[in-house]
Amino acid sequence: MALNSHSEHKYHASSQLRTAIELPHLRVEQRLLEAGHHTPGVRSCTELAFVIAGRAFAQQNTNGATGRYFIQPGIACILPRGVDETESANTSPLECLHIYLPDTFIAQSALADYDIDPAKAELSYVGGLRDPKLYQIAMGFNDVLGRPSEPTDRLFLDGMQAALAGYLLGAYAIDRWRPPARLPDFDAKRFKRVLDYIETYLSGEIRLADLAAQACLSEFHFSRLFREATGLSPHRYVTFRRVQEAQKRLLGRPSLVEIALETGFGSQANFIRVFRKATGLTPGQYRLLRKH
Repeated sequence: MALNSHSEHKYHASSQLRTAIELPHLRVEQRLLEAGHHTPGVRSCTELAFVIAGRAFAQQNTNGATGRYFIQPGIACILPRGVDETESANTSPLECLHIYLPDTFIAQSALADYDIDPAKAELSYVGGLRDPKLYQIAMGFNDVLGRPSEPTDRLFLDGMQAALAGYLLGAYAIDRWRPPARLPDFDAKRFKRVLDYIETYLSGEIRLADLAAQACLSEFHFSRLFREATGLSPHRYVTFRRVQEAQKRLLGRPSLVEIALETGFGSQANFIRVFRKATGLTPGQYRLLRKH
């Protein structure tokens, strides 16, 4: 399957934001992924995905193992060729950079540039990854997408390809990658009870003690585990969900006072203040922008 048809197959419910970079050994796209499920399947090429904007919970089932992540800018995922992906979903829209590599790219680079046996150049699957160095390499490609082409772009991109291959081989080859040691995970059933409680009482008062009680944990241990699971404190997560719900209601006709009360902000003034801090826009500006 061609690299461009691969992305169109998986991300049919998405929009390409900029003209893709198409090279013999690489394709780079910037896409807006809508909330929902994407088309799974066995990977026909290696895909690297980097979150540029947006926050969401994501779930992936690869080779029979389910991973749940809270993803935000800076988070990445490595999906090697041949991985059997049976589920891929995100709860909110995300702006992502996608880099697609043919199955020969890493193997050829391993042999030609590093004298490594191509049989040992297989990459590991890694989800919910935070690697500033890899992200920085990816943003080099993203910078080229965001400006008019220049005569030196091909030379620059060839160098970036070599840097990408070398870094992937050094850090994520299957015989080198070791998952980082983890603290005990948040029990999935307790975590779900907490999230369900938040959704049920989103319009009212939500206290830390109530959330901790849903998880049968002390407030201290609950807060620590919740932050590890989501990347956010309980308070920031509740605010994040309230802003998301307010964004949905702003697409309709309710007044700002009604939305403020329905989403737990308490008052129009508090709603405007928190919404602007979270999105950079006032509710009125957001509503006007989405109408166009």
